Amino acid sequence: MPHDVSLITTIAAGLGLAMVLGIVASRARLPPIVGYLLAGILVGPHTPGFVADVALAGQLAEIGVMLLMFGVGLHLSLGDLLSVRRIAVPGALVQIAAATALGAGVASLWGWRAGEALVFGLCLSCASTVVLLRALEDRGVLETVNGRIAVGWLVVEDLAMVLVLVVLPAVAALLGGRAEAATAGGASLLEALGITLAKVAAFVALMLLVGRRVFPRLLWLVAKTGSRELFTLCVIATAVGVAYGSARLFDVSFALGAFFAGMMMRESEFSHRAADESLPLREAFSVLFFVSVGMLFDPQVLVEQPLKLLAVVAIVMVGKTIAAIALVLVFRYPLNTALVVGASLAQIGEFSFILASLGSALGLLPPEGHTLILAGSLISIALNSTMFALVEPARAWIHERSALARRLELRDDPLAQLPMSVPQSQLTGQVVLVGYGRVGRRIAEAMRDKGVDFVVAEQNREKVERMREKGIHAVCGDAAEPATLIQAHVARAAVLVIATPDAFDVRKVVETARTLNPPIEVIVRTHSEDEAAMLRREGIGTIFMGEDELARGMSRHLLERMGKGTRKEDR
Repeated sequence: MPHDVSLITTIAAGLGLAMVLGIVASRARLPPIVGYLLAGILVGPHTPGFVADVALAGQLAEIGVMLLMFGVGLHLSLGDLLSVRRIAVPGALVQIAAATALGAGVASLWGWRAGEALVFGLCLSCASTVVLLRALEDRGVLETVNGRIAVGWLVVEDLAMVLVLVVLPAVAALLGGRAEAATAGGASLLEALGITLAKVAAFVALMLLVGRRVFPRLLWLVAKTGSRELFTLCVIATAVGVAYGSARLFDVSFALGAFFAGMMMRESEFSHRAADESLPLREAFSVLFFVSVGMLFDPQVLVEQPLKLLAVVAIVMVGKTIAAIALVLVFRYPLNTALVVGASLAQIGEFSFILASLGSALGLLPPEGHTLILAGSLISIALNSTMFALVEPARAWIHERSALARRLELRDDPLAQLPMSVPQSQLTGQVVLVGYGRVGRRIAEAMRDKGVDFVVAEQNREKVERMREKGIHAVCGDAAEPATLIQAHVARAAVLVIATPDAFDVRKVVETARTLNPPIEVIVRTHSEDEAAMLRREGIGTIFMGEDELARGMSRHLLERMGKGTRKEDR
């Protein structure tokens, strides 16, 4: 053909082979991601036969990261992110330090220099954005407390890595790197840090002050045209354009730029439609991300350095996981939350590649280190779904065999039980409200206005603290655990309201509640026809859909059930 078709060839080969091997992996009861990674290996430069364009595949993968992070921003508000800052910020920083120490310690045993060991450890400390989001979305837990903690943790990691990428060239000479590639001296380091922090602050301020007003307005204007293709174009152009502009103007990563764009567009009433319209492209480009990871893998490392590779995988999948679980438990979150966050971080990805490439350019990472990081990334990504599948069995096994784990669940946490000062009259015939997000908060406000007694069960400790400051009866814990519902006095409650977005936990909550209180009435929120049909088939209770509509509908139904009724002007 007279013109270059390398882009078309790369997309066609990558998607076509990924589809075939993804089906094969699913038939073999493996995650489809394994098939996508194998497709990348087959079209990569380290295996015989057809070789796709690695550089183009990498750029396509970046688009996938942008669209995925944009989609996450459409589902999570700034308030959701800030609500987990007390655990996400210190947790991410301590976990980065722990993983870096493990990686650097092992590399030192291999005889590497201190600077090389440090960079190697940093590469193993940061998780992959795409892998985490795919895992959370596939399990329907992205908008739960566990999902928000994991995403918040990841955002902090990304910000930390942005700073590392800025600082590393400035200290390369001090760490034994190439002097010509570094800017030595304390003044230049402080200056680089100051400029980076100022740019990040300016970007965040621009998004909060301008973006949250401009983007919803833009989406509304485009929606008024009635053109579906223009609406989709607006969504994709905003995601990619803001991501690119943030990287060029503010030195913020593509992922963070797209994430903030999504959060600002979430203020629009059309945010759910924007998420639905961009979903096919997000899915397609995320597949190309996994293909691009597979293309970087050199199978020769399995033969040449199996023990070193095993050590890398152990640090990423065991060391990081244990550190994250321990940190979450220290912050008094349930064991289930600790296991989910630990599994979320048991892999490495895009930032590891960027940091490894920079380390190699600065003479701070030997060639074998770069190879080990790429191989460790591919293996940890392929096995990450298995880590998630082990969360529930691991929790049950630990509870059954560990007296310490059971004591930790029952430890004297002032937020895990209601104060003794709560009148018993308010704990009989009351409402137990599970979840205090956007919907749960509106339902609680409606009940307070009408004088209905209720107790909130919420996993987010910060929310429970704020509720108690306002005089709302609330307990901290996972409502799927009997201890939490017992502390909410569900045995004497009249109604159970489940306002969380996770349909998979509904069964456990309802089963526990009906065991303790068989005649209790159950009201459940959901936001998809499939979930609603599934819950109705199982006889879960009264189902409401939507967001504003379901909050109003659930409140009206609940108040009528409690004999409070609503005036016509309230309807």
